[in-house]
Amino acid sequence: MAEVSTELFLMTVALIGAVIVISALLSGLVERTGLPQVAIFLGLGALIGPAGLGLVSADVHSPLLRVVGTLSLVLVLFTDAVSLNLTEVRRNKGLSALVLGPGTLLSAALRTLLAWWLLGLDVASAMVVGFALASSDPVMLRGILRRPGLDARVKQALRLEGGMNDAVLLPVVLVGIAIMQQGRALTGAEWGQLAMKVLLLSPLAGVLVGLAAVAMLEFARKKAGVRRDYESIYSLGVAFAAFAAAESVHGSGFLAAFAAGVTIAALDVELCDCFLEYGETTAEMALMFAFVLFGTSLIWTGLALASVSTVLFTVGVFGSRLAAFLPALLPVPLPWRDRALIAWFGPAGLSSLLLVLLPVLAGVPNTERLVTICCLVVLCSVVLHGLSPLVLIREEKGTAAVVPVASAAVPTGGLPDAEYLTLDEVDRLQQRGEAVLIADSRTQRTWEDSDEQIPGAARLHPDYPVRDAEQAGIGKGTVLAVLCA
Repeated sequence: MAEVSTELFLMTVALIGAVIVISALLSGLVERTGLPQVAIFLGLGALIGPAGLGLVSADVHSPLLRVVGTLSLVLVLFTDAVSLNLTEVRRNKGLSALVLGPGTLLSAALRTLLAWWLLGLDVASAMVVGFALASSDPVMLRGILRRPGLDARVKQALRLEGGMNDAVLLPVVLVGIAIMQQGRALTGAEWGQLAMKVLLLSPLAGVLVGLAAVAMLEFARKKAGVRRDYESIYSLGVAFAAFAAAESVHGSGFLAAFAAGVTIAALDVELCDCFLEYGETTAEMALMFAFVLFGTSLIWTGLALASVSTVLFTVGVFGSRLAAFLPALLPVPLPWRDRALIAWFGPAGLSSLLLVLLPVLAGVPNTERLVTICCLVVLCSVVLHGLSPLVLIREEKGTAAVVPVASAAVPTGGLPDAEYLTLDEVDRLQQRGEAVLIADSRTQRTWEDSDEQIPGAARLHPDYPVRDAEQAGIGKGTVLAVLCA
């Protein structure tokens, strides 16, 4: 037993290392080609799985998959919540309500009906499948949102949905699990206990942890300061603390993690971008690791389940989103093409698999088939939603604002040696004829949230600085004073 455990430990460490290394090495290729990153890790899982090298096999009852799945879902819910721009949500409350209300809920209800009708599932199981599949996968969605050819309103709608729809869907999944555990309709007292856990205990635990986390962070900043590298991992501690707090009072740790993130976002505490970006990156790495584990064997079981009814259900899953979102977005003044893009890009991925895995984690018997059904839909979504951006989203050239900078180099012998420049110093250098241009390379979140813009500054996206510089006509001899706060 000790030998097997050692082998499992070493294999786990090796897989974590492989996921991190491959993610980093292929990030540029994925960015340029637009190929779905998820497909690469599913392929890696197949390579090391029973059908390949036979190194790892993770079935639905695998302890490793359970641990990774739980941690991944906690991180996804927390980072989605803490990254919410509540000002943007309030500013676009009509769009948010349409996306989360008639959009997300109606598409989930239609998928529930299809699961009950076409697959013969009981109502509770159909609820779990239908609402789990309505969750938009954060990894695939981020790949879509990073494409520069996507209209800003489309990105806005998809970003709002991706950040909040799990909070709408998860309670219904938990209700379905509770009914499945009882094997019958819940009594009034049982509904009251469930409502207490879902609507009170879980969010309250998350809110209290979020408040305490913000208070402690602010206190430490004022008294002694907090190093940026440690502040970046602070988010992970908050997420896991919220999960543990809710589970200790028999609530849902997943809802608590989301509530803690929303609390931090609502308090409008000044968080360094490292806090947000490290959490998002860590969550993405955990999701990729989970994709590798699913790819070893479990994800491919969906293909073995293919039949007339399951194929029709899969087609219905994609069609139900279009049927729900196209009419839901009618009140929004958008071109039909943009409405269609929003209605189409709701990729089912790991978040759906993690939600449908919850009944198995809760020990509900005979729920493995639900996971297999979702595996088939997710495989189709990886192909269709992963490749369709190459066709549907066209990158428009020349979208960056042209900056009137001469292409010829101007002598810069008078530039100061200092690492940092003030705006006054930049202004004096420009008045002396130095080819110095302010480049606004703040993170996308900081740039969008800020009301302060520097006149004459060129916006260079931190992920695409060369592309934006070329499109803006910035000469090679120009010295850039980069604003990257």
